[in-house]
Amino acid sequence: MHSDPSPSGDQERREAAIDWLARIRTGAMTRADRDAFDAWLSADEANRAAFEKAFSLWRDLKGVSIPAAAAASRRPRWPLAAASLAAILFLVYFGNDLVIFWRADFSTGVGELKTVTLEDGSRIELNADTAIAEHYSGDRRRLTLLKGEAWFAVASDPVRPFVVEAAGGTTTALGTSFDIAMSAGRAQVSVTEHKVTVAAAGRTAIVEEGQQLSYSPDLPAQAAHPADVEDEAAWRRGYLIFHDKPLADVVAAVNRHFHGRILIMTPSIRDRKINGLFRTSEPLESIRAIELSLGIRAAYLGNYIIILWS
Repeated sequence: MHSDPSPSGDQERREAAIDWLARIRTGAMTRADRDAFDAWLSADEANRAAFEKAFSLWRDLKGVSIPAAAAASRRPRWPLAAASLAAILFLVYFGNDLVIFWRADFSTGVGELKTVTLEDGSRIELNADTAIAEHYSGDRRRLTLLKGEAWFAVASDPVRPFVVEAAGGTTTALGTSFDIAMSAGRAQVSVTEHKVTVAAAGRTAIVEEGQQLSYSPDLPAQAAHPADVEDEAAWRRGYLIFHDKPLADVVAAVNRHFHGRILIMTPSIRDRKINGLFRTSEPLESIRAIELSLGIRAAYLGNYIIILWS
């Protein structure tokens, strides 16, 4: 089974947001344009969210400015200045996501969950902001987790192994269900039923039910350790549950459900441990609770860029 690879409504909305922002910043707005812009904002709350995110990203860019002549001129300067701004915003806003979009067969947006049933009956539950490429053939079942997190329930087929590639390693199902989460180039594998084999950086390890391990391209698969794997996959029920998780991992998890970006500016707080239960539908409340719990500071650029520091 393959999902429709055509551009999503979210992508079209992002492009429209960048177009409007570029027009506004370069003075290329007539009264009719302003009325059309107001109508576009009012038509869908998601349009407003897309525009506010584009504006936050523009404001956060360093060293980017619209030429003074363009800002001062009453005559539209769209072809030159606006095109430059739109190109920069496009790269920052879409960035690596465009490459991932082209490669992915299944994907979700921020805050979106999706369940996909494959041709063999295996099921994938995609966490928010996740992308997966499918490589099924007559003798193999192979997937690539390009970004994000997913839970896999594998249909038995002894002839065709079920393998998931992620972060430079592979996880091979041995009649099982399991979760793989990617963050900062590292993968974490948690097994909810039976077991898997994980191979990474020249080393292979078995992960039994109720265990997990982490690896990266530079970190070989280590011995698995016990974990509360149901809590690890609590996002499937609308929750994020953390037990002594580093702040960096917690922020990565919350970012999947946050229509904006949370940044950690002080390296020394990235490994501070977090314990807590948060709703995926309330990312701002999650960050405020973390801020109080760790005694760190947060700067809010609107509700779309949050900078954590100490």
